Amino acid sequence: MYQSLIPTQVSQALAEDLNQQGAEADITAQLIPADRQASGRVITREDAVICGLEWVIETCKQVSPDINVELKVKDGDAVKANDTLFTFKGPARAILTAERTALNFLQTLSATATSTAKYVAEVRALGSTTNILDTRKTIPGLRFAQKYAVKCGGGQNHRIGLFDAYLIKENHIQAAGGITQAVSKAQELNPGKPIEVEVESLDELQQAIDAGANIVMLDNFSVEQTQQAVELANGRVKLEASGNMDGDKFKAYAVLNVDYISIGGLTKHVQAIDLSMRFDA
Repeated sequence: MYQSLIPTQVSQALAEDLNQQGAEADITAQLIPADRQASGRVITREDAVICGLEWVIETCKQVSPDINVELKVKDGDAVKANDTLFTFKGPARAILTAERTALNFLQTLSATATSTAKYVAEVRALGSTTNILDTRKTIPGLRFAQKYAVKCGGGQNHRIGLFDAYLIKENHIQAAGGITQAVSKAQELNPGKPIEVEVESLDELQQAIDAGANIVMLDNFSVEQTQQAVELANGRVKLEASGNMDGDKFKAYAVLNVDYISIGGLTKHVQAIDLSMRFDA
């Protein structure tokens, strides 16, 4: 689904740069002769997992169909510092106009993919089967793009939004009259939709299991409580550890082989990958 959104995302991003007036609004590019051609490449200055190349191609296409982009890598590839990601040639003005928008998408989505790949690699190094999940804590307007980036990094997507799965939290439970009532209503309204319940105690975990939840989110459980939850669940329901799992905290939970660890930092604590565009001499 993310692919159908790319043209709109790119056009909106270009409008921010060009005041919705088209490429001619790039007043600095107008200093260059209109017939001047250019070629070059984009490199990464640091190791990364790449994501966002379709946004690069769409940006160049919207600025000028005369820009030719030749990809040297694909989304999901791990690259080293100074590797070439793609080469380009075409009208110099258009290339310079497209540069920042194209690289903004690429550096941001590659940041999410790179961060995800780091967590996944560290979990696997522990011998754990735990899967890394994203959350809905995404950059507004880039929900589908960032969740695609998580998959490029080897992670898995939590629910995409409020429409595709239930996540019954404390306030839902209270307003619905309890865990049993909330789960029962969800089953009645949307049979087959995944039902996840957030719990704060082992007693609530047992209630969620008895009610027929598919997944239980252990909200800010300690390592000891999580071990008890794994033993109590005994495979009857999937368990998700959640709550400030950034840094190295997640490792203590991963070794317990919970089914999932959700990490909001994959999408909200992004540190853009350092990229550079270089024209040929």
